[in-house]
Amino acid sequence: MVLRIVKYGDPVLEQVAQPIAEFGTPELKQLVEDMFETMYANKGIGLAAPQVALSQRLTVIDPSAGEDPNARIVLINPEIVSKQGSQIGEEGCLSIPGFREDVKRFNKVTVRARNVDGESFDIDGEELLARAMQHEIDHLNGVLFLSHLSLLKRDLIRRKIRKLAKAGEWE
Repeated sequence: MVLRIVKYGDPVLEQVAQPIAEFGTPELKQLVEDMFETMYANKGIGLAAPQVALSQRLTVIDPSAGEDPNARIVLINPEIVSKQGSQIGEEGCLSIPGFREDVKRFNKVTVRARNVDGESFDIDGEELLARAMQHEIDHLNGVLFLSHLSLLKRDLIRRKIRKLAKAGEWE
């Protein structure tokens, strides 16, 4: 089932999400499937639970955008345990549609997380995957990619969003 993605301005996007304590439940497995379906329907490569109005430390990522079924990644209660290098690349966000900007991120990260059954694992990501993991983990910490931009760019985007909201085009 495709879920509704909340947009910038919804308070859940700027709150630290709650850790997941129950694993392997049919509800959790269904939520993961619904999140992948939602992400693909919106042409994204990552989606965090707060973006579907759930304050839970869960994110799904697929850098292949659905092209490779083996590229699907589920990160529950993730934390970055190592990071190195840097890269600058364009980012967008399904909760801030229509806006894309260059963001500086680490080029390589290792993330420790749990899968839907609660098993702990480490995963390494470089370049696009590293960028996606950092972006989604930011969501779980209540941080939007806008906070990585200069004050000027951030204000410009916020003003454009306020204008869209006034016109009823930002819901």
